[in-house]
Amino acid sequence: MRLAGVEAIAAESFERIHRTNLLGMGVLPLQFQPGTTRLTLGLDGTETFDVVGTPKPGVTLTLVVNRANGERVDVPVKCRLDTAEEVSIFEAGGVL
Repeated sequence: MRLAGVEAIAAESFERIHRTNLLGMGVLPLQFQPGTTRLTLGLDGTETFDVVGTPKPGVTLTLVVNRANGERVDVPVKCRLDTAEEVSIFEAGGVL
């Protein structure tokens, strides 16, 4: 189950319960590297996003920001699937 079509969430940090709830709904939690925020990236809500890489505990994936003007920005993000069991749950689409 994906939450209303959302497949991933990128944030500066996650509370434990929030990250766990995202995982339970099959949504991939991604954490910006220190110093990177929605503000430093200049996100305005018109962008679309892709995630490149294979989700595994602690790996760095690439969040591809596709701007409305055609510009592409590659942003390194940390995969916040913290255990092999969480990877299994995510790959199954969540707990339901």
